Amino acid sequence: MSGSKPRVAAPGTSGPLSRLRGRSGSGDAAVAPPPPPRTVLPRTEAELLALEVIRPDHVLGLSRVTETYLCKPEDNIYNIDFTKFKIRDLETGTVLFEIAKPSALEQEEDDDDDSGEADSSAGRFVRYQFTPAFLRLRTVGATVEFTVGDKPVSNFRMIERHYFRDCLLKNFDFDFGFCIPNSRNTCEHIYEFPQLSEDLIRLMVENPYETRSDSFYFVDNKLIMHNKADYAYNGGQ
Repeated sequence: MSGSKPRVAAPGTSGPLSRLRGRSGSGDAAVAPPPPPRTVLPRTEAELLALEVIRPDHVLGLSRVTETYLCKPEDNIYNIDFTKFKIRDLETGTVLFEIAKPSALEQEEDDDDDSGEADSSAGRFVRYQFTPAFLRLRTVGATVEFTVGDKPVSNFRMIERHYFRDCLLKNFDFDFGFCIPNSRNTCEHIYEFPQLSEDLIRLMVENPYETRSDSFYFVDNKLIMHNKADYAYNGGQ
């Protein structure tokens, strides 16, 4: 099912669960193949920030995790909003992590309690803590639920790149496909993890939050959302 697309529900309803595997070759740890001759794609964060439009090939050329966000929250003109997220071990079915966005009422109460300055990374950054056993898993399912505003969403695509320090561990590339306006959609991304050496696992456990990721979201090959995360694997110790 490489590159398969999710089915979406009628407006205002929940869609059936669809499972998405990455594009062919998207699991390779190496940087994407070089562009055609006479085409030079930006590869540094500074170069990307200077572009008017950032496209998938641009982020695939990055050699390290970004230090800032490559787009603004207001670039999400489609009002795509991720409302639920769950990670599970596909071999055992064990749920490893689960979170849901607070209701509108809960968000209003949080806003009333927060008198400080707005956090520019709010809603765009997640910090995870897992046990060392997570690094030895082979296949993990990540179920996401998201809503779409009143614009149709064409060619919705996510590229997620994971790094330990400045080493690219894994590149995931998923197509959501087309989403109709005012819909609620659910799909499960299938993550097939690389086999890590014991030395690398030890370093990742001993250095929490030095494993980081960028998640880039595109509509019609234009970057509209950028989320970040970091990871610790010393839980339970």
